[in-house]
Amino acid sequence: MKIGIIGAMREEITPLLEIFGTYKEIILGDNSFYNIFYKNSEIYIAYSKIGKVHAALTASGMILHFGCEKIIFSGVAGGLRADLKVGDLMIATKLCQHDVDISAFGHPLGFIPESKIYIQSDSKLNDIARLVAKKHDTPLKEGIIASGDQFIASAEKKRWLIETFGADGVEMEGAGVAVVCDLLKVPFCIFRSISDSADGEADVSFDEFLDSSARVSANFVKNMVDTLLQ
Repeated sequence: MKIGIIGAMREEITPLLEIFGTYKEIILGDNSFYNIFYKNSEIYIAYSKIGKVHAALTASGMILHFGCEKIIFSGVAGGLRADLKVGDLMIATKLCQHDVDISAFGHPLGFIPESKIYIQSDSKLNDIARLVAKKHDTPLKEGIIASGDQFIASAEKKRWLIETFGADGVEMEGAGVAVVCDLLKVPFCIFRSISDSADGEADVSFDEFLDSSARVSANFVKNMVDTLLQ
């Protein structure tokens, strides 16, 4: 099996590279992909850079060039629900693009013709995540993630995301990965550790908790890879 693991920033994949230890770096599309042989399988880890376009390019490379059969995105996100606290782990049940707006043509926000507003993540991978969470006694929350090429740092925008999309978390890459995987029929899941509350203090708390939140997510992904390869 070939598994692709993506983070948006170097800080989000550094804990994973530390966990696996030995890897080979391969350059593709001006980005680094780290190839790991593990339990008779191959793992490719990369940080895409920030934003949906970079995330989509990285996912495409993993699938079309390296032949990855499953994609996992590990990283951090802003929490939108009141019960989501810094350090909480959440899987995305479905994802949308909150910055897509062709409403001038009568379409709902987030909709692209010949596509859809929400893309469902893979139910089997999500079931494995639930199994891993139960086995390791790790609280795991679930919800809708809204992605867009904006860092959300206002309470007003937070309310808009909740009211418009029913979003529980917000970040800048997940839906880009979801679109690619959905079109190429590759199972995917999106893990996010909550690093900030997506409110007026987001710029402060994000820097403070990025490292610890990324490690929470990375440890969970490692446990999930072990379960997948049993």
